[in-house]
Amino acid sequence: MNDRQDTSRVIALWSAPRARSTAFFRSVLERGDLTALHEPFCNIADFGETTVDGRTVRTGRELIDAVRALSARRPVFFKDTTDHRCPEVLADDRFLGEARHTFLIRHPDEIVASYYALRPEMTAEDIGLEQMYELYEAVAATGQRPVVLDSEDLVRRPAETMAAYCEAVGLPPRPEALNWEPGNREEWRRTDRWHTGVSNSSGFRARPTEYAVTVRTSAALAAFSARHEPFYRALFDRRLTVA
Repeated sequence: MNDRQDTSRVIALWSAPRARSTAFFRSVLERGDLTALHEPFCNIADFGETTVDGRTVRTGRELIDAVRALSARRPVFFKDTTDHRCPEVLADDRFLGEARHTFLIRHPDEIVASYYALRPEMTAEDIGLEQMYELYEAVAATGQRPVVLDSEDLVRRPAETMAAYCEAVGLPPRPEALNWEPGNREEWRRTDRWHTGVSNSSGFRARPTEYAVTVRTSAALAAFSARHEPFYRALFDRRLTVA
């Protein structure tokens, strides 16, 4: 298997929704050595466009080309969530193989409760783990060994988890990037109601939250979670071991 630890100019973090990925993104911003894009594929799906290096792009194909062009000048990190399927990525064997693809998971019971609290009209697909597993398999088919992180490790052992991630993708560790100044960011202005936790934070923290509706109180949410449980387990078994 090919780890591609030090050759890729593009690092992608594909995350389940509500899996603390914006905190991860905030830490990447704090590093200062990567051009970081926040949910560019989701921006196209939700708003019809996104911006890369001052250029407005409106399709997944244009976005891949823009990221590739930008990465020729400086390393690029982007994070996106898999509640949207990305057919242009799945169809592009070159991009699947040349970018360093990494994945962030969370237990579907937790995802569904957090997601429902913000969007009660959610569907089972919004949990995103089934789509994530499809993308994981497509990346693995290129010979790359994708990195999988569990978000519980990220908040309970941030220093060790980020150090292990950096080693796996060929980045120098930056312990100082584990903390940041609280505040909203322009990068997630369009969707800031989904990111109030990280906007009010100064680092990775495990914050237990009580939700009014959970898999224990809603048969519909329990069914949503159960559908994604096998995909979560398959990815969990492949997660990066954090010492």
